[in-house]
Amino acid sequence: MKKVTGATPATQTTQSSGLDGYFKISARGSTMGREMRGGLVTFFTMAYIIVLNPLILGLVVDADGEYLGGGDAPNLALIAAATALVAGVLTILMGVVANYPLALATGLGLNAFVAFGIASQMTWADAMGLVVIEGLIILVLVMTGFRRAVFHAVPPALKVAISVGIGLFIALIGLVDAGFVRRTGVGPVPVQLGEGGVLQGWPVSVFAFGLVLMVVLYARRVKAAILISIILTTIVAVIVEAIVDVGPTFLPDESVNPTGWNLNVPEWHGQAVDIPDFSLLGEFSLLGAFDRVGVITVCLLVFTLLLADFFDTMGTMTAIGAEAGLLDEEGMPPNTQRILLVDSVAAAAGGAAGVSSNTSYIESAAGVGEGARTGLASVVTGVLFLFATIFAPLVAIVPHEAAAPALVLVGFLMMTQVKEIDWDDVEVAIPAFLTIVLMPFTYSISVGIGAGFVSYVVLKIARGKAGAVHPLLWIVAGLFVVYFAIDPIGGWLGV
Repeated sequence: MKKVTGATPATQTTQSSGLDGYFKISARGSTMGREMRGGLVTFFTMAYIIVLNPLILGLVVDADGEYLGGGDAPNLALIAAATALVAGVLTILMGVVANYPLALATGLGLNAFVAFGIASQMTWADAMGLVVIEGLIILVLVMTGFRRAVFHAVPPALKVAISVGIGLFIALIGLVDAGFVRRTGVGPVPVQLGEGGVLQGWPVSVFAFGLVLMVVLYARRVKAAILISIILTTIVAVIVEAIVDVGPTFLPDESVNPTGWNLNVPEWHGQAVDIPDFSLLGEFSLLGAFDRVGVITVCLLVFTLLLADFFDTMGTMTAIGAEAGLLDEEGMPPNTQRILLVDSVAAAAGGAAGVSSNTSYIESAAGVGEGARTGLASVVTGVLFLFATIFAPLVAIVPHEAAAPALVLVGFLMMTQVKEIDWDDVEVAIPAFLTIVLMPFTYSISVGIGAGFVSYVVLKIARGKAGAVHPLLWIVAGLFVVYFAIDPIGGWLGV
């Protein structure tokens, strides 16, 4: 246990008992208060998934023309309740079993692929069955030690690059979620500042206020800087909405309000509690897809899910560990096997609950930035997700624009690790560079990791050092080549 200055032996013994002893709070240089704040911040930065996942999964019909949950009309409340429930249970499991400040919820990108790439070819139950199969495969890979072995095989410089790339990625997520950066929609330039090249609207102003406040509080070393900023910015947002009546970005008549709030409108509707409906749980068919689309198509779909899920978590847990100072000399976080085990169970559980694969969230870095170092923070986040199943109106008050500054600040903190890469060694510098830039540029952690692995192997071959490449990296690089070429391969196989 880490020695506490000025504490008597009796005091130290007391501090190492109970929650402190189980979660090793003092041993990791944290406090109960930091863990609580970190759990709160992580929840606020990723609570958007309760709103966003239903919008992605719930508005798409399957091959039979039915919406998720059955019927000919969307049922977003059904999906929101199951999304929050599974996220809560799995995040608590991560905290208790793995003692790691990592939260889990439905994976963005994965859910879109399930909705538009899988459910369009079969029923929703069949699609969720494939997610369960993918999760079970990952679970087997974890239990056989393969997933951990791959992590060991990754060169240290690439592990650092993964953390830095994710830092840029989540900073971009924050800027986009707040409307500070937007797509142009036309011309050769893909993104721009605000709407039409200028910052417009109250939501962006609220985000800017929150970002400045958070940076100033952090620079002045104020405890709970991130949490204080989120709360105060939310209060400002509620006041602005009450006075100006900004409204959401996407209006009920399907028109777009470009200067509106993104997803959550910060207003009080007079209702704090709602009874959740969990009837979506168990709505999956494990083998139905084989009869519907055939074995070859099923294999390609599961492979695509598998590779994205497999490496997203590897990058996320590394980045969180690096930011928290929890990595060992080999760049491994504590309880790696347990982290991977819970994450693999989450993938299958998400499919079984009908809300798509659950995975580790890089937004957990916001909680780490607030001081979280143990699984107690995950338990706090998980409990809040469970409460969100009935307190959804309260969760909806916090807008993206109030939580997004935390992602930008944490992106900066993770970016500082870039100095650990040897930029004079092209064999690692170029793969590291590709890893870092392609994560935000492609909006995908897996793509950045894949490009880094493949280019690393290619450069080793080009310089006559093929023998220095770990055997597992050959396998992984080959799998990523297949992953990048999945579309032409599917066309060649007639899928």
